Amino acid sequence: MPYDRLDEDIRMMKDAGINVVRIAESTWSSHEPQNGVFDFSTVDRVLDAMYKAKIDVIVGTPTYAIPTWMVKEHPDVLAETKEGKGKYGARQIMDISNPTYLFYAERIIRKLISRVKDHPAVIGYQTDNETKHYGTVGPNVQLQFVKYMREEFGSLEEVNKKFGLDYWSNRINSWEDFPSVVGTINGSLGAEFAKFQRVLVSEFLAWQVSLVNEYKRDDQFVTQNFDFEWRGYSYGVQPDVNHFEAAKPFDIVGVDIYHPSQDELTGAEISLGGDIARSLKQDNYLVLETQAQAFINWTPYPGQLRLQAFSHLASGANMVAYWHWHSIHNSFETYWKGLLSHDFKSNPTYEEAKTVGADFKKLSTKLVNLKKVNDVAMLVSNEALTSIEWFPFHFTSEKTYNDVVRLMYNELYKMNVGCDIIHPMTENLDQYRLIVVPALYSASDECLERLNRYVEQGGHVVYTFKSGFTDEHVKVRTTTQPGMIDQVCGVSYSQFVEPKQVTLKSDSCNIGATNSQVDTWMELLTPTTANVLAYYDHPHWGGYAAITQNEYGRGIATYIGCFISSKAMNAVLEQVVKKAGLWGNDQDISFPLITKSGKNDSGNTIRYYFNYSDQSVSFTYPYTRGIDLLSGKEIIQGSEVNLDRWGFCVMEEE
Repeated sequence: MPYDRLDEDIRMMKDAGINVVRIAESTWSSHEPQNGVFDFSTVDRVLDAMYKAKIDVIVGTPTYAIPTWMVKEHPDVLAETKEGKGKYGARQIMDISNPTYLFYAERIIRKLISRVKDHPAVIGYQTDNETKHYGTVGPNVQLQFVKYMREEFGSLEEVNKKFGLDYWSNRINSWEDFPSVVGTINGSLGAEFAKFQRVLVSEFLAWQVSLVNEYKRDDQFVTQNFDFEWRGYSYGVQPDVNHFEAAKPFDIVGVDIYHPSQDELTGAEISLGGDIARSLKQDNYLVLETQAQAFINWTPYPGQLRLQAFSHLASGANMVAYWHWHSIHNSFETYWKGLLSHDFKSNPTYEEAKTVGADFKKLSTKLVNLKKVNDVAMLVSNEALTSIEWFPFHFTSEKTYNDVVRLMYNELYKMNVGCDIIHPMTENLDQYRLIVVPALYSASDECLERLNRYVEQGGHVVYTFKSGFTDEHVKVRTTTQPGMIDQVCGVSYSQFVEPKQVTLKSDSCNIGATNSQVDTWMELLTPTTANVLAYYDHPHWGGYAAITQNEYGRGIATYIGCFISSKAMNAVLEQVVKKAGLWGNDQDISFPLITKSGKNDSGNTIRYYFNYSDQSVSFTYPYTRGIDLLSGKEIIQGSEVNLDRWGFCVMEEE
């Protein structure tokens, strides 16, 4: 801060209805200015002031940004990456498995948490922040990887066999000769190392949780701020963290979700991030960071901040927190603007936040702990993501695994089909009536057999191209492709091409000629027992199927053998949703009208309706009597409901 204004900040926070803040997560150098010299006076001051103001506090462990003295005394704590030795300056530049770093991290955690644990303002703790492995590949990590491989596979003969290391004389004949994987050309070994790096993250976070748990009170929680693949905003599955494993030791999941704004605001990122967070523990979660004004060119239109805040609640969030409170005046995030601009005065975004705070206070008992039960799930896989990084669709393709994830997810979102997110080890598949599976390139036999049984017993699955092609070690299956799922899908192929001027024809999904372009990847499918939904329209490939559907046992498997347009995906998924018996009142409206629902603590159904557009829209309310919680008006079945641009309503059915 350029000058002291804590009292004024708290006054403005109270005016906005803010009732919780996060502190301390990135201020290690302030709390330990020199090795072994500690100063928590700023923490004490803020905690006392917040308690007096009746604002709760989440205290973060400050371990994701290391102080200068540590690097000066122990330069080896910096992560060595494929680009070479690390250099000091940015956050998240350390080797999270380095023993020296862990020694100092444990010391600052114990010092800080033991100091604040009994303060009545502290309701919980956040371990680290947006934790990843930061590309660490140095000698310390390579040594741990060899130990991991010995424990996982037992013998080098098994490693050589499973990973195909005879190729190019990569065979390893002695554990002592195990080379660094930094230069490996073997995708199987490279993907296993990426999996090991994700294990480092899970172990590091579990270790921090265990330390905090030694001190925390029974009425306090521990959370983590998970993030997603970053493309200038939160885009998809995080490549560097297995969220399902990493989330296990936490009391409650926390995430940050950033997204396009203004005319590009669709709510899809809010929905996907929320669905992932909720699915990690099948429970409510905290949005520990989302944008207020955020990026320099993403100042929200009037109404959008409210729309976004309630959109988080509609996916099951129990908290919406902004990064950050005010806009800072120097350093890296100078223009990552907060609720307050650089003048610290009121502005339209802050004034809108005040309405959010007032509504949250008024409606919390109705909206907190929203429980959602979905009939549809999307299966995502870190292993598939990594394996496609090693073996992309083609070497000039800009599209990756997460593009397939978003292609499928976005269209379900647009047609108001609620989704859980599951992973390859998920056992209870029968709780879902439809599972969509984007590009499951790498998968174990057990995972695919589980999906096969799910279809046989009456489930519906939609696979895309590249599914089943390799086992969990990225070794190509010698069986008919798509490997392990060919009979369930009733289709086979042995060749694939990069499409050039290829479209779809003779489809039964009403895709239409203008939406039929195929790009990036196409498999030349031959139906065995499947019905063809669409063929390729091409002078040489026209005899091959592009999209098929097969009845197997009591269920149905749909296979999409190519990268299709979003509108074509929408058409295919609409047909599948209808076949699964899941088309209902919510699907009679579609984007930009988005609806989400769940049960509140009283057992009543809460229905949110959002208008993600710059035009006013209306719809006919299809359910029994409801109360609009924002206006207090009674809404009966068949009533016309109008939503202003970027507007929304919240209905409670008793």
